[in-house]
Amino acid sequence: MAKGNNQKLKIVYLMKIFMEKTDDEHSITMNDIISELNSYGITAERKSLYNDIESLRQYGYDIIGEQHNRTYYYYLAGRQFELAELKLLVDAVAASKFITEKKSRELVQKIEHLGSAYQGRHLHRQVVVSDRVKMANERIYYTIDEIYQCIDNNHKMTFQYLEWNDKKEQTLRHGGKWYEVSPAFLLWDNEYYYLVAWDEEASAVRHYRADKILGAKEMEDKRSKEVLAIEDQKADYAKKRFSMFAGAAEIVTLRAPKYMAGVMIDRFGTEVRMRREDEDILVRTEVEVSPQFFGWITGLGPGVQILGPETVRRSYQEHLEQILSAYK
Repeated sequence: MAKGNNQKLKIVYLMKIFMEKTDDEHSITMNDIISELNSYGITAERKSLYNDIESLRQYGYDIIGEQHNRTYYYYLAGRQFELAELKLLVDAVAASKFITEKKSRELVQKIEHLGSAYQGRHLHRQVVVSDRVKMANERIYYTIDEIYQCIDNNHKMTFQYLEWNDKKEQTLRHGGKWYEVSPAFLLWDNEYYYLVAWDEEASAVRHYRADKILGAKEMEDKRSKEVLAIEDQKADYAKKRFSMFAGAAEIVTLRAPKYMAGVMIDRFGTEVRMRREDEDILVRTEVEVSPQFFGWITGLGPGVQILGPETVRRSYQEHLEQILSAYK
């Protein structure tokens, strides 16, 4: 093909060739480069390509040239993402419940293009998304974007909220009522996105599953001042709550076998107060007492006990008695 508009894009296509056709384990010769450029309708001489490669190096691309026998081989060494990082991104996308299967495949394809064609094929073989429980509606992407926009602009938001009925249908909660809240932040917990917000009508902090929010709209009113206190709790918010169910905040003391130290740290973080007592550990931390907290304690078995306060011990006993009574 004669020189034309594509000729002006020679260095752009040259970078594309290095991005797609090379990596730390795959290189190309100058003849390969010339052939690839020809496929894009671009003619090039060796001398000009040497200059172009040097320009790309000066721009910041780590293009390596190595001689084997009497032939030079070139490849792009430094990339924005390493292969291990791309694998991590692919796994995160594939495992996320809130991302639909269709969107998962689209995102994985985009991630594949961040590496070479050889790395992309490896990433494609790695991903398995069909067996995951995935959302069927892509509405959540626009909902999340609207929430962040409200937070950035310091504005309240309004929306309707969905719930499931016994016919496996999603219906509007409270007959399609419009909620008005001051959004504080989004929290990822138990494979779902939650909006943590100040509910204007209830005058309390509320949590809303982002995938159940419908018709999110930004309002002109500024957010309530209460969100400032909520945002201050952001770092430790998820540690105190279990499955995003709120309850009364209490400082509790737990006794557990010492081999469960890792379980406690995984749940409450490395800053949790913990000390040895004989063959056990005593853990002291703040939690929001709820049936979900009691369920977590029960799941750890009889070796874990609530030592105090007495009101929480008593509530836990009543919780267990209510469950047992259903089986008498």
